[in-house]
Amino acid sequence: MLKIIRSLFAPAATKMTAGQLAEKFGLELRGDKNTLVRGVAPIADARSGELAFYSTEQNSNAFKILPISVLENTRASVILVQPEMAKHAPKGRTLLITDTPRGYIVKILGEIYREKPRFGISNDAHIDRGVFFRKKSTVYVGPFAVVERGAVIEPDVKIYPNAFIGRNVTIGRGTIVHSGAHIENATIGADCVINANAVIGKNGFGYTRQEGHNVFIPHVGRVVLGDRVSVGSSTCIDRGVMTDTRVGDGTKIDNLCQIAHGVVIGSECFLAAGVGLAGGTVIGDRTLLGGHVGIANGIHIGNDVEVGAQSGVFRNIPDGDRQMGFPAVSGLEFWRQYAWLKNNYKKPSGKK
Repeated sequence: MLKIIRSLFAPAATKMTAGQLAEKFGLELRGDKNTLVRGVAPIADARSGELAFYSTEQNSNAFKILPISVLENTRASVILVQPEMAKHAPKGRTLLITDTPRGYIVKILGEIYREKPRFGISNDAHIDRGVFFRKKSTVYVGPFAVVERGAVIEPDVKIYPNAFIGRNVTIGRGTIVHSGAHIENATIGADCVINANAVIGKNGFGYTRQEGHNVFIPHVGRVVLGDRVSVGSSTCIDRGVMTDTRVGDGTKIDNLCQIAHGVVIGSECFLAAGVGLAGGTVIGDRTLLGGHVGIANGIHIGNDVEVGAQSGVFRNIPDGDRQMGFPAVSGLEFWRQYAWLKNNYKKPSGKK
């Protein structure tokens, strides 16, 4: 009974043959093109009827190469594998050959576990007069979602239950806004994902001290997200005071991040969970910020920079640099400091 219940709520896979996958993604096929793929699983856990992948790619230190015995003993019916590794696959298995299995497994997962299309506007949704739908028949708006006057909704947008889209917000083609997300004063690009309870376009933490009191500074800027931006759950992106807060194409922001007013983030960046960017921070393209990195007001960070987790950044970082620590310094300097502390630290007397 438990297996039946789990099967009802498990992600539904679209059954495809190995031949169909090879044709769709331009992969070399070795074996039976009619081998049916009913799902995808890790290569060590895969069962008959499932697809798995094995790769020796080392795109980053986070990717671990599994022992070759895992490939040799897998029960997967279809294996996505590099040409030089194909000889280690069990005999009789159907192989999909590519130099980059990690990249193609992402595409195959998206194809096999593609969510069924949703269309239509719920009778329980609140849509103000004056909302402009570019192609209403392709849009989904779930129960109790609110879309206010002046919003522009492009084709293929999905707005899930209890989301809020404020006045004069533009949502780009194919963007998904998940439940509980709150968007005001913003332009969202195409193919973005706004996850649950994200808040975009509210006022920032902008105050000035006048006659001994903290006085709020009115915000008139917006938030502008490029295409293919992902915003994590419970992440906040504040509108600018007089300039826009901007996030470039392809940038991915994890859960529980804080992007303050007037921040500019380049394209194809990664911001891990808990990152906090103070007002006026400027970040270049392809920069990676580890979890809980904090960056002070007005700091400029270059292109292709990496900042280690829990670092505090108080000065500008040039292109291509790698820094870590509190305050953040270059990786080499950080380890020199660590080694010095380790060698010179003296335990309090009386303690073992």
